[in-house]
Amino acid sequence: MIRKAKIKDVKQMQEMINAFARQDIMLARSLSELYENIRDYWVKEEKGKVAGCAALHISWDNLAEIKSVAVLKRRQGKGVGRELIEACLNEAVGLGIKKVFMLTYKPEYFKKFGFKRVSHASLPHKIWAECINCPKFPNCQEVALQKIL
Repeated sequence: MIRKAKIKDVKQMQEMINAFARQDIMLARSLSELYENIRDYWVKEEKGKVAGCAALHISWDNLAEIKSVAVLKRRQGKGVGRELIEACLNEAVGLGIKKVFMLTYKPEYFKKFGFKRVSHASLPHKIWAECINCPKFPNCQEVALQKIL
């Protein structure tokens, strides 16, 4: 079942996200960051456990970011990521968002959903809001993708 995240999900979400961060394929998230942004997150719940998560974070009046897309290894390739991304995109449409972007180390996966590569410079709000404090800034290897809704 895909649903909005709850407080009880946060520690499982952090474990999943940070497991990928330790592999250097995702940025780590602190517990405080996850709690502060819990309303952004969707989870895939299976048998009372979190099998995947993704967030839709509003950046500006016409721009939102999909971030922290993570799926348990044993559930990858079974449509969990697709369901989470579709939930985020549907929420964006419902909110009247015109563009959704993401920064990713796995651009090919997200291109299946209609995301297209864009320059980092085309995302000024993102750069100054969060990237400037990232330990990988300014040598970020993530690929910027965007989808017009």
